[in-house]
Amino acid sequence: MATINTVSGPLDTSKLGFTLMHEHIIVQSPGVKENFPIFDRDAEAESAGQRLKDVQARGVSTIVDLTVSDWRDIPFVQEVVRRSGMQVIVATGLYWEVPHHFRAQSGRPIEYIADLFTRDITDGIMDTGVRAGIIKCATDEPGVTPDVERVLRASAKAHRATGVPISTHTHAASEVGLKQQDIFEGEGVDLSRIVVGHSGDTEDTEYLKKLCDRGSFIGMDRFGVDIYLSMEKRVATIKKVCDLGYAEHIVLSHDVACHFDWVDPPLRDKILPNWHYNHIPDDVIPALRSEGVTEDQITTMTVENPRRVFEKQGAY
Repeated sequence: MATINTVSGPLDTSKLGFTLMHEHIIVQSPGVKENFPIFDRDAEAESAGQRLKDVQARGVSTIVDLTVSDWRDIPFVQEVVRRSGMQVIVATGLYWEVPHHFRAQSGRPIEYIADLFTRDITDGIMDTGVRAGIIKCATDEPGVTPDVERVLRASAKAHRATGVPISTHTHAASEVGLKQQDIFEGEGVDLSRIVVGHSGDTEDTEYLKKLCDRGSFIGMDRFGVDIYLSMEKRVATIKKVCDLGYAEHIVLSHDVACHFDWVDPPLRDKILPNWHYNHIPDDVIPALRSEGVTEDQITTMTVENPRRVFEKQGAY
């Protein structure tokens, strides 16, 4: 088995267990808590720790926290891990709203971005001692803009240098995952080491087949975000993809965060009542069973595929 970086140190991939592959612990708008007295750190850490304990009690062993560099707070994540005991893998990378510092107009080359990602993986994030175990990059409805393409290519270069996997954010309706694959392939990336995220936002199985046929994993990873697609439709799509023989390409998750400052919590709970870590073990897994997805397929999606994502390591 391979070894993966976690917040608590190196972990043998055989110990990952049931893994939620696209989650967050804290997502924050840059500069807000640093400039305004609105963040009760201890209370938020206690709440987050309890949420992780709750989902652990339901059999989940590992959370992959795909929070990008300008939203993250690694010391906070360390405290939450200490309180909960959850195995957490954190990411390096950037979102599709690329900060000015990394845009082409800055004059900084793609290699500069790749080197920073690589440093997070090999040396650790800032002075925390925590090394990233995965690379996160993103392409949304605006498509592969020049600045987004720079980040995708930097992610590919950091991946090739370190061997850790890449997981992406996509806009499934515009099939932008295929464009991500094109860029990664052009950079010499083995597409079986990529998770194309938010693929579960579509019912288009032809698109999903195309992603899988090129070797990538697909993230059916927004359970609870019912404003995009209901749980029933997401489950039915997974059943169809499994019936087509692609269960070994699917990973599951919610894309939720314990602390998410983009929306006022009462409003978020009203609009998205099922958007929490417990939704998959409590509701989605039983729904998959009812739809006819087998126990072996469920284990493949929740345990075996995450392990396979992280086992394929080694620089090129």
